[in-house]
Amino acid sequence: MRPVHTALAVLVAAVWGVNFVVIQIGLGHFPPLLLSALRFLAAALPAVFFVGPPKVAWKWILGVGAALGIAKFGLLFTGMAAGMPAGLSSLVLQVQAVFTAVLAAAVLRERPGPVRLAGMGVALAGIAVAAVDGGTSGPVLGFTLVVAAAACWGVSNVLTRKAAPPDALNFMVWVCTVPVLPLLGLSLLLEGAERDLAALRALDWSGVGVIAYVAWISTVFGFGAWGYLLRRYPASAVAPFSLLVPVFGMSSAALVLGESVSGLRWVAAVLLVGGVALTSLAPARQPRTGAAGADPSASGGVRAPAASSSAVSSAVSAGSPPAGAAASPAP
Repeated sequence: MRPVHTALAVLVAAVWGVNFVVIQIGLGHFPPLLLSALRFLAAALPAVFFVGPPKVAWKWILGVGAALGIAKFGLLFTGMAAGMPAGLSSLVLQVQAVFTAVLAAAVLRERPGPVRLAGMGVALAGIAVAAVDGGTSGPVLGFTLVVAAAACWGVSNVLTRKAAPPDALNFMVWVCTVPVLPLLGLSLLLEGAERDLAALRALDWSGVGVIAYVAWISTVFGFGAWGYLLRRYPASAVAPFSLLVPVFGMSSAALVLGESVSGLRWVAAVLLVGGVALTSLAPARQPRTGAAGADPSASGGVRAPAASSSAVSSAVSAGSPPAGAAASPAP
């Protein structure tokens, strides 16, 4: 990669890592489900009027919108609101690569080779260490919700790969329209109209800045820049930069929020990042062309679109790119 593009990839990873800190700040202004709804509303408007009509079937847009926008972000924001630290969230969320690999094996029939299986085992060991660390520094519920968010992210990655959108930006903008009303409805039901209205009435420049960052900088800029890099270079050259996301997430959380980073958390970080690297970058064994029951979307003929679309799903997540099982980026 050219130096300027390497710098851009590092910048996107930094934007996505810092995004967790911005989310944590935003949770001081808004209830979690309302914040998530406002994030997707701002990311979708006015962009939806300029990207043209959807270029894939609505079933894929609705499916990814539900799995990624409603489930993944609803769980992530709620978990962080329940006390899950921003830095630890940026790290634990990377286990989505393991969920993606398992789901891809079941749905896309991508058989994990020994290296990928070893990576999954190492990443899960990292989650176990992070759970021990989280048990001493944060609530179990918050940790569990973030792990569940990672599982939903894996579902959205597989759905996105099945959709194989020809225009990634068009796809993600339309995906961002799906969660807005369901999240607003859930917020009214679970968080209460009074709490939502109080947050909106108290809206200040800090709150506006949070929404602008998570919607436009993390999502629109981050995803747009990541997609640009994926169009110019192989996914295998771009995806490794997503491993920097938890590094920026943990360091920015320590600097801005004063979160301590224990020795156990560093051990968890090494195991998780190393395991995700093996899981994400090791090639999966593809079923033979024409094999009975083989899914054509998993064959070599569509590997490039699949990789870039996996990156699409990850990018929208928090605005950062986790290295997903086929070159996906993270929130």
